[in-house]
Amino acid sequence: MEAREERLIQEHVAHDEELRAAYDEHLELKRRLEALRKKLYLTREEEMEEKRLQKLKLASKDRIMQILARYRQSA
Repeated sequence: MEAREERLIQEHVAHDEELRAAYDEHLELKRRLEALRKKLYLTREEEMEEKRLQKLKLASKDRIMQILARYRQSA
């Protein structure tokens, strides 16, 4: 995410439960993906898990961006 989005997230995450949940999920998925990418070799199951996590991470980012769009509109 860009610095502008990160600032907006930090500004609202403390009082927006939906944003906090989406952001926490996004960070956890990012952490899990990074752990998989550190491996030299992935099993077939790990490759499938990596693709699943990538899709979930993208979906969580989309939710975050929708929430941030509401804040931008109200500003």
